[in-house]
Amino acid sequence: MKVNILSENVVKKTPKDTCDTFCYDEELVQRVQPKVEEVLGVELIFKALSDATRLKIAYALTLENELCVCDVANIIGSTTATASHHLRLLRNMKLAKYRKEGKLVFYSLADEHVHQLVSIAIQHSKEI
Repeated sequence: MKVNILSENVVKKTPKDTCDTFCYDEELVQRVQPKVEEVLGVELIFKALSDATRLKIAYALTLENELCVCDVANIIGSTTATASHHLRLLRNMKLAKYRKEGKLVFYSLADEHVHQLVSIAIQHSKEI
């Protein structure tokens, strides 16, 4: 019984984060609503980067322009097969690209946008 009383007190102290009345700006909604459809597919980028291993790899690729699969494996502390699997996924998502040099495969981020996305996320996490 005591727990319920504490829970009620916590709920009462939590500020309300919704409107007290329902109303909306019709013109604003009509202007913005069609534009939010532009996010379709973007969630896949965040899904790919939401895996801690892939994010570590992407971050490593912001620190170095290009890394061999073997270097990536050692940096993240995994096997080359695991590193290769994650790099391939990043490549398939168009977040990374690769080039072969003899028996070695080197990966880099696909473009400056991916570099900025990862860098900004890292910077933001340090500030919160």
